[in-house]
Amino acid sequence: MRLGRFRWWHVEEVLPIEADLFGAEQWTPGMFWNELANGHFYLVATDDDGSVAGYAGLAVAPPDEAWVQNVAVRRDAQRRGVGRLLLEALLAEAARRGVRSTLLEVAADNAPAQRLYATYGFEPIGVRRGYYQPSNTDALVMQRNED
Repeated sequence: MRLGRFRWWHVEEVLPIEADLFGAEQWTPGMFWNELANGHFYLVATDDDGSVAGYAGLAVAPPDEAWVQNVAVRRDAQRRGVGRLLLEALLAEAARRGVRSTLLEVAADNAPAQRLYATYGFEPIGVRRGYYQPSNTDALVMQRNED
C-alpha cells in the first residue's frame, strides 16, 4: 500500500467508491474539485497495481484547528489497515501544521469508524441531528486535542 497526494485525476476513480459506501449521500465530483481547489490536504492509498484503495482529507482552519473531511476505504480493501494508515497520515500533517484540535463528523450508526477514531484519542462532543441527507442520519461530532 502506498500513500500519495490526491490529485485531480483521482476524482473519477474515487466516485465509484463514494457511490458504494455512501449511496445517495456520496460526494459529487464538484465537491472533490472544491476541496482540491481550496488547497485542503488529501491523500490516496493505492494498491500495488496503482488502483485507489482509499482516500482521506483534512481541512486546516488556522491558526490551530482542523477537520477530517472524509476517510473512505474500498470495501475489498477494508480491514487491512488502510483507514488507519490514512488517518495517521492526516494526524501527522495536522501536527506538522501546528494543529491543536482536530474534529470530525461520523455517522451515528457507523460504530466501526467510531471505534477507529476513539483509538486515536477522538472523543464525542456533540450530535448534529439529521446531518446526513437524504437518510436523515445523525452525525456524531468527535474531537481530538493535542496535549
